[in-house]
Amino acid sequence: MKNVTDSFLSLGHWPFAGSFGFFNTDILSTNLINLSVVLGVLIFFGKGVCASCLLSDLLDNRKQRMLNTIRNSEELRGGAIEQLEKARARLRKVEMEADQFRVNGYSEIEREKLNLINSIYKTLEQLENYKNEIIQFEQQRTINQVRQRVFKQALQGALGTLNSCLNNALHLRTISANIGILGSIKEKTD
Repeated sequence: MKNVTDSFLSLGHWPFAGSFGFFNTDILSTNLINLSVVLGVLIFFGKGVCASCLLSDLLDNRKQRMLNTIRNSEELRGGAIEQLEKARARLRKVEMEADQFRVNGYSEIEREKLNLINSIYKTLEQLENYKNEIIQFEQQRTINQVRQRVFKQALQGALGTLNSCLNNALHLRTISANIGILGSIKEKTD
C-alpha cells in the first residue's frame, strides 16, 4: 500500500512539459500523444462504465425488484384473500353446525323435560296408588282390630252372663247332657 501511495506522490515531482516521461500532468502543456494515450487507457478500461448505462442498469434493477415485490405482494394478497374466503366458509359451516347443535340441544332439552314430567307423573301416580293401598291396609287392620275388640268384649260379656246365670245344679245338668251327647256319638262310631 505504501508503494502505491509513494507512486502517486511521486507524480507531483515529475518534470513539466518538455521532458520525456510516462505522463505529463500539466494539462495545458500536454501534447497530442499524451492525450491519445490517456484517452486510449480511459476507453480501454472504462468502455463498460458509462454513466447513463450504470444509471440505466441501476434503474432497471430497481424497477425489476419493485415489480417482483409487487408481484409477490399480489400473490400474497391473492393467497390471503383465498385463505380469508376459506376461513369465512369454515365460519359459516361452524355457525350452521352451532345453530344445528342449538336446535338439537333445545329439542333434546324439551324431550328430556317431557320425559322428566312424564316420569314425575308416573311416580306421583305410583305414590298415590301406594298411599291408597296403605290407607286400605290400615283401614282393614283397624277394622280387624275393632272386630277383635268387639268379639273379645262380646265373649267377655257372654261369659259374664253365663257365669252369673249358671248355678251348680244347672252346671251339673249341662255337663251331664254333654257327656250323654258324647257317649251317644261314641256308640255310633263303634
